[in-house]
Amino acid sequence: MMEKMKVARMVGIRDMRMEQEDIPTIEDDEVLVKIEYVGICGSDVHYYEYGRIGDHVVNKPLILGHECAGTVVEVGKDVVSLKAGDRVALEPGRTCGKCWYCKTGRYNLCRDVVFMATPPVDGAFAEYVAYPADMAFKLPDNVSTMEGALVEPLAVGIHAANQADVRLGQSVAILGAGCIGLMAFKAVKAMGAGDVYITDTIDSRLQFAAKYGAKVFNPRNEDVVASIQGLTNDEGSDIVIETAGAIPSTRQTIDIVRRGGTIVLVGLVPDGEVSLNVARLIDKEAQIKTVFRYRNIYPSAIKAIADGNIDVKSMVTNTFDFDDVKQAFDYVVSNKSEVIKAVIKME
Repeated sequence: MMEKMKVARMVGIRDMRMEQEDIPTIEDDEVLVKIEYVGICGSDVHYYEYGRIGDHVVNKPLILGHECAGTVVEVGKDVVSLKAGDRVALEPGRTCGKCWYCKTGRYNLCRDVVFMATPPVDGAFAEYVAYPADMAFKLPDNVSTMEGALVEPLAVGIHAANQADVRLGQSVAILGAGCIGLMAFKAVKAMGAGDVYITDTIDSRLQFAAKYGAKVFNPRNEDVVASIQGLTNDEGSDIVIETAGAIPSTRQTIDIVRRGGTIVLVGLVPDGEVSLNVARLIDKEAQIKTVFRYRNIYPSAIKAIADGNIDVKSMVTNTFDFDDVKQAFDYVVSNKSEVIKAVIKME
C-alpha cells in the first residue's frame, strides 16, 4: 500500500485544494476503508460557500464529506465483525457510548459526538479513512458502494418517518423536495403511507417527486394550504414533515396538519427562530416532533435498499471524479435548483 494518499481540503471559502498526507494508521478496534463514493451534502456546500453553519465555524483547513462508503483494506486486531474486502457504509457520528443518551439508545443526542466534516473534525474526501468497526456497516452483495454512500441521507428520511410514526394509509405532507425531503418521501411510502403531498418552489424537484407518485404544489403558483385542505376534505394531512428549513413552510405546518396529527421538523431555519401560532396548534391538539440526525437506522436502511423497498440510485443527478471535487462543489453552488444529489467517485 502507498504511504501517502490524496485528500481534498477546504482551505478557505470556495477554496478547496488537493493535498497529499499520510494514510492513517488504525487502532485495534478500527478498520481502514478505501473510500469509493462520497455524497455532497447540503451542509458540505454551506461550509464551502459560507464557512460556517450556526455555531460551527471553519476556522482552519477542513476535509469535508460525511456520506461515504468503500471497501475495508485492513482491520484492527480486535475487530471480528469485518474483514479485508468487505464493502461498508460508514455512519459518520462517533459517540462516547457511556452517557445517558448513548445508554438509552438515543446516541444521536450524545454531547460528545465526533461527527465527520463538522469543524474541527475531518471528513471523507480522502482516499482512506480509519474508522471504528462498530460504525462501519457491511453492504450486501447487491448494494453498491454508491448506494452505500446514500444510506446517510436516507437515514435522516427514515428517522423523520419514524418520528412521525407513519401508519398504513395515512396522508403525509412533505414541505421541501430537496434530497432529505425526497428521502423522507421514499421512507414514508415504504412504510405504507397513502397520499403524499410535496411542496417546493423549484419545479424540477416537484417533477421528480411527481414521477414517483406524489401530489405536488409550488407555493409560488398556488395556495398550498388550500390545495391540500381541498384534497383532504378540509381535514388536513395526518402527518406534516418540514424539510426545507424555511420560515414560511415551518409556519404552514400548523395550518396543513389535521386535528390530532403530527408535525415533524427536520429543516434548520437559518437564524433558528420562528414564531408559530401556538393557540392554533393547541386547538388542533397536534404534536410537534423534531429530528436531529438519526439513530439505530443504518442496518434497516441498508436492508430496505437491498430488498428493493427503497430506491436511492434515482436520487443521483450528478457524478464527478475525485480530481474534480472543487469543480463539483462550484457546480452544486451554482446549480442548486438542478441538483438533487451529487456524488464523488473517489477511484
